[in-house]
Amino acid sequence: MCGKIFPDGARFHLRCIRGFHGARFSAIMKLRREILPARHPGVIALDNSTELGQAPVGRLLWKYFVPAIIGVMANILYNIVDRVYIGRGVGALALSGVTVTFPIMIVAMAFSMLVGMGSASLVSIRLGQGRRDEAEKIIGHAFVLLAGVSLTITALALLLRDPILSLFGAGPEMLGHARSYITIILLGNVLQGVGFGLNNVIRAEGNARAAMTTMLLGATLNLVLDPIFIFVCKMGVAGAALATVISMSATCSWVLAHFTGRRSVLRLRRANFRLEARIVKGILAIGMAPFAMQLAGSVIHAVFNIQLIRYGSDLAVGAMGIIQGAGMMAVFCVIAVNMAAQPIIGFNYGARSYPRVKRTLKIALIAATAITSAGFLAVQVFPAAIIGLFSRDDPRLLEIGVRGMRILLAAFPVVGSQVVSSNFFQAIGKAKTAMFLNLLRQVILLIPLVLLLPLVLRLDGVWLAGPFSDIAAAAITAVAVRREVNRLNLRQRQQIEVPEPEGLGPDSRHW
Repeated sequence: MCGKIFPDGARFHLRCIRGFHGARFSAIMKLRREILPARHPGVIALDNSTELGQAPVGRLLWKYFVPAIIGVMANILYNIVDRVYIGRGVGALALSGVTVTFPIMIVAMAFSMLVGMGSASLVSIRLGQGRRDEAEKIIGHAFVLLAGVSLTITALALLLRDPILSLFGAGPEMLGHARSYITIILLGNVLQGVGFGLNNVIRAEGNARAAMTTMLLGATLNLVLDPIFIFVCKMGVAGAALATVISMSATCSWVLAHFTGRRSVLRLRRANFRLEARIVKGILAIGMAPFAMQLAGSVIHAVFNIQLIRYGSDLAVGAMGIIQGAGMMAVFCVIAVNMAAQPIIGFNYGARSYPRVKRTLKIALIAATAITSAGFLAVQVFPAAIIGLFSRDDPRLLEIGVRGMRILLAAFPVVGSQVVSSNFFQAIGKAKTAMFLNLLRQVILLIPLVLLLPLVLRLDGVWLAGPFSDIAAAAITAVAVRREVNRLNLRQRQQIEVPEPEGLGPDSRHW
């Protein structure tokens, strides 16, 4: 046999098995699975990344989707439980006050996604290329960037807290609730930044179950602590914020324990904390698309709040918080599809296995469209019941919310494909295209419509801006995806002209 099967560091080099096929290949792989974990306990996790290029795409996507959807459902609870308890336990104005703080929280999350998702995409591609040491460098850079950026945001936001809240539409009756909530949230921002950001990398290395556990841990704690602090301790919105920060702390601790323990494919090493310009540039370039989307979300949220107060009332802002919570349930399920697809697409694109890339995209598009179509039916048929989950005994809020929900989410079925398509370009490292498609829906189309339509249609114009921008963005995105798929087809044909040695291609049965 040429060379060692288990060289130093327990790395298994597939180069040494060229020429081995069938039973001999299977015997070697069986030997690796039985001996390697016993001698090097953490290395068995390497199978999690290599299966990205080997297992059938449909089964692999389902395997990654199940823990992702469980984790996402936990994240839905994480985000919505506060609104439910505040609306029912403190009141509609308190719910409006907390809704006003969302632009600040979205900005903080945007920077976490900038580093976290940029790092995750790069890690997937580097693993597909077999560059494990480079992937570990990316994780070290991600940790330093996440901690530094989160602390900076906390300092600036606390310094400018009241002016920002007033700018985002917090009136005198809402300002006290908004101030109490956001102050505590900002003090724990670094915990959320590091925990949420690095959890993307856990998924990118193939550890979908560990990523799911991260989200379940935080959501469960938040679900338990919220009613204790709000109803038992009578802490109001401050109690909801404190429960969230404690949950963030547990999440961050779990993620750091993962990357410093034996479960991880890649390790967080102090030697990789020294920043290199080329790696930072790569992380930020790919992460710019989700960052731009989140940052745009903060801007559009603020614009919506201002327009809702101008053409409606404080209760219209509370209704918007409920509508966003309802829409979030479906959108987060689409995000779970993205979470499952991203490492598969990134790994196989890096490995030049283009048929697997295209099949993953196709399944993800179908699944996302089915999810948002189901969400559309739910909000059109049962809007009053959905709003009743967040608030009770307020007929005016119910009236505004039912009408707003039906109009704002009228084009919801096309949102799923648009979100998946933007993630596709991010996963293959095409940051500029991904950023444009994200900004198209959130900024280029939506903001002008929110500003212009109410001049004629008043409050209904604010709600109608959503479906108009959704339809236009989905049509343009479909054209961009079709062009990229044609490029992949061309590359695939060029590969066929110069075939790889038999048994070594990424779709070979021997893999």
